[in-house]
Amino acid sequence: MAKKKELTPEEKLQQAIVPKEEQPYPLPEGWRWVRLESICEVIMGQSPNGVETTDDSSYIPLIGGAADMGELYLQPHQYTKKPTKISKADDLILCIRATLGRPNFADGEYCLGRGVAAIRSNLCSKEFLRYMFLNFEQYLYDNATGSTFLSIGSSALKSMPVPFPSQTEQIQIVEKINSYYQRLDEASKLIQHVLNLSEKRKAAILHKAFTGELTTQWRREHSVGMESWEKTILKNVCKVNPKKINTNGLSDNLEVSFFPMASLSETSGEITKPKTKLLKDVRTGFTNFLEGDVVFAKITPCMENGKSAIIGKLVNDIGYGTTEFYVLRCGEKLYNRYLYHIVRDIAFRNKAKSVMVGAVGQQRVPKSFMEDYLLNLPSVCEQKKIVQILDDFFVKEIQVKKAAEGVIEQIKLIQKGILGCAFRGELDNNNFSKACEEEPLK
Repeated sequence: MAKKKELTPEEKLQQAIVPKEEQPYPLPEGWRWVRLESICEVIMGQSPNGVETTDDSSYIPLIGGAADMGELYLQPHQYTKKPTKISKADDLILCIRATLGRPNFADGEYCLGRGVAAIRSNLCSKEFLRYMFLNFEQYLYDNATGSTFLSIGSSALKSMPVPFPSQTEQIQIVEKINSYYQRLDEASKLIQHVLNLSEKRKAAILHKAFTGELTTQWRREHSVGMESWEKTILKNVCKVNPKKINTNGLSDNLEVSFFPMASLSETSGEITKPKTKLLKDVRTGFTNFLEGDVVFAKITPCMENGKSAIIGKLVNDIGYGTTEFYVLRCGEKLYNRYLYHIVRDIAFRNKAKSVMVGAVGQQRVPKSFMEDYLLNLPSVCEQKKIVQILDDFFVKEIQVKKAAEGVIEQIKLIQKGILGCAFRGELDNNNFSKACEEEPLK
């Protein structure tokens, strides 16, 4: 029997061409839609035995999924004594479970867990493949299965339709994308620097607020000095977890406000997702509070993230929430918005973090820390002036932050537009400029 003739690479490509009716869009002359498996070897990951996993970096690094992926290169956290599937240098590593995509370069041998796959090719550079997967990430999600965790299988990955230009054009595409991205990355770094400075500015103005520097001029105008500030502790001017209000005699079916931890925005320091419940469902097992109370999350990581707020208008003037809040009810010498800024301050939260107690993952700020927290307290009039200055400052900071984040989102859209043009063969100056005009990027 005659031996079957082996196909040439070109003949293999011809067999792998995607039928015209399945091609996502027209390509330039000389480009072809092919299946991924015709230009790449796909190595699906396989998790090693858990007992062979170690923190000893002398063994082969293990890549389990997105947690081990960096921006460009892999960042393993564990190692294995008995690797299963192994990558080679210059492979592209792709997340295929839960988080999909996130292509990273392999700079050596790594054990591939079940959450990743290696893409290896002699026909495409790893840089070209990375940009290609970034552009066609939606295909992975559209073809993934699973209810708890999405994952894309070997068959769907290998049959993925991809545009295939010549190697010369691939090099040109990567060079053009890199050129555009370099300029955009420089802009992103400048914007990120603005955002990073925002946190420093916040810390600086709060330090000035609580040391009297912020209201030096105000005191001069009102003929008072720093001697008007009183050293005290929080429990002397504020009740920490005050006694619950008496709801005896109220209907079980009375509607009341309810605030779970998720209802507090750690970014804005406000309650953004209020709920309503029946009194009978929250009488016991929950914290009770009134309008004007300050609530402060005492459990990790909510405390470190800054979950705190001032309670606003309540349904039937009654509110309940998780017991993981400290309720702070100010006395006549403490303005609630002044206290709110104190507990939102990163300096306060760092001190609270240093005294947390309990098991890992369930650590809490002790009540004694809150009650005995040392205050250098100005008069209520000066507290209100400080709050006015701080509120004005934070309004402007929020505007700056939103503007900066908006520019970063624009940059991401521009990057997406660049990739879309690149894999349509349209990444010359004229066509790309025209394409950008059609995007909401201005």
